[in-house]
Amino acid sequence: SNLSWYRGGPKPTAKQFKEALDESLKRLQTDYVDLYQIHWPTRNTPLFGGTIFDPAKERDTTPLLEQAQIMNDFVKEGKIRHWGLSNENCWGVMKFVSECEKHNIARPVTIQNSYSLINRTFEDSLFETCFRENIGLLAYSPLAFGHLTGKYIDNPNAPGRLSEFKSFGYRYQKTNTEPAVRAYVELAREYKISPAVMALAFVNSRSFVTSNIIGATNLNQLKENVESSKITLSSALAKRIDQIHRKYPNPAP
Repeated sequence: SNLSWYRGGPKPTAKQFKEALDESLKRLQTDYVDLYQIHWPTRNTPLFGGTIFDPAKERDTTPLLEQAQIMNDFVKEGKIRHWGLSNENCWGVMKFVSECEKHNIARPVTIQNSYSLINRTFEDSLFETCFRENIGLLAYSPLAFGHLTGKYIDNPNAPGRLSEFKSFGYRYQKTNTEPAVRAYVELAREYKISPAVMALAFVNSRSFVTSNIIGATNLNQLKENVESSKITLSSALAKRIDQIHRKYPNPAP
């Protein structure tokens, strides 16, 4: 996605949306995609792990109705089957839904937001919003950039994206991230489960999760990812997880 608008560039236009989709279809060598999502809100709202809305940062933006109409055009043209949102909040979801209903156009069916043991912010208002509007969560960063595997507890310089792309780690450089991760890792080991498998199985167990977006850079990681889909967390383990969550609520939103 083009984030130039976020870094002070021009707001996205219908032309940019169309060019992005057409180029994707060309690279994928297909006539359509099943799901096409808007990566970031274009309006002023907390992004990249931000938690406080700042009215002073208001700027010219692409209206939500205009974005929805572009997506509806793609559906009518047969270039996409469905469309969704990403990194959205309750206001954005409801505004999109109400505009689509008012104008009788295709509405969003998914939301792709961060969700993991150390970021459960979706569970409050967004869960209710998406439940009532029949919008499924595609959970990204279920391992919190590798933190929940426990490898950075054992070795802060362990191979991984955080070591290779240090500037990406800001979302997790927060006071309670390390003690929360340590608590979850120790709990998994107490139950003789891989920390990664426990973290992924937790995400899989949530009723609002439509898809758990896993990532693997080697076969062992892929094996753990697949194994997590076969694991059901016991009620005793789930209770222990919630106890840690109450002690360290959402350390890395």
